[in-house]
Amino acid sequence: MRFTFLGTGAGMPAKERNVTSLAVNFPEYDGDLWLFDCGEGTQRQILYTSVKLTKLSVIFITHLHGDHLFGLPGILGSRSFQGALTPLTLIGPKGLRDYIETSLRVSGTHLCYSVNVYEIDSERTVYENDHFIVDAGELDHGIKTYGYRITEKDQPGELLVDKLLNFGVRPGPIYKKIKEQESVTLPDGRVLDTAAFIGKRRKGRTITILGDTRPCEMSLHLAKNADLLIHEATFSGNCDQLAHDYHHSTSLQAASTADHAQAKALILTHLSSRYQKKKQSALLDEAKAIFPITFLAHDLWTYELKYQSRH
Repeated sequence: MRFTFLGTGAGMPAKERNVTSLAVNFPEYDGDLWLFDCGEGTQRQILYTSVKLTKLSVIFITHLHGDHLFGLPGILGSRSFQGALTPLTLIGPKGLRDYIETSLRVSGTHLCYSVNVYEIDSERTVYENDHFIVDAGELDHGIKTYGYRITEKDQPGELLVDKLLNFGVRPGPIYKKIKEQESVTLPDGRVLDTAAFIGKRRKGRTITILGDTRPCEMSLHLAKNADLLIHEATFSGNCDQLAHDYHHSTSLQAASTADHAQAKALILTHLSSRYQKKKQSALLDEAKAIFPITFLAHDLWTYELKYQSRH
């Protein structure tokens, strides 16, 4: 999985950071692409990356504040202009459908593909395909806001080729049958119990992507044992009252959530423009003091989450 941060700022665009958008690409699954939030200028940010809108299949919106939403009509139009014909799914809070339909109607934008809008009305599974299940939970941000937990389904084990060769089974179409069937009959008449020739299943990865939020129980629930937690850090640790008043989190609170949830890695994003360079490094340092495996996202940065080791 590749996470490309298209915008990592809070509230409004700044010179160093555009407003929020995150592209998640799955090279291991035919290059499928998802977006999480779509702030103003997202399509321009994409021009500086390898992200392909024609591969985009799902857009998840955490909440309807403009810095997470105002780039959406442009993305929809550009995807059509680039020749995409496959359906696109949009998932987010109630009101998302009205926003999309009104924007497209008023602007006279015609799309060459169908758009399926799913508005979340409770904490539940909101999306599933052959490889992933996505659950949503309501956060604490003043307006209806959701975080998402992406669970990759466990992967089949690899064929134990050396063992098959020792058993006299040479490579060929039979290998595909061994991977897909509980038993196969070999050309010499022997019946092979395939389970003995397939390695252990590989546990799927879990990723938690939170919208804007104060610290809350749902954040911990969604982040429990996640391989990667992506959390806002709008303010520094000494601004906890300010963060509370504006329904946001500090870098220390994000690190504390990762620590208590026993996540494996944390990425901080959604920084206030009041923090420039040295101050941004200070936010990272204070978070790492609580949760050492912490990274600070910046615009156009890509983080890669590899498979868990089979061992």
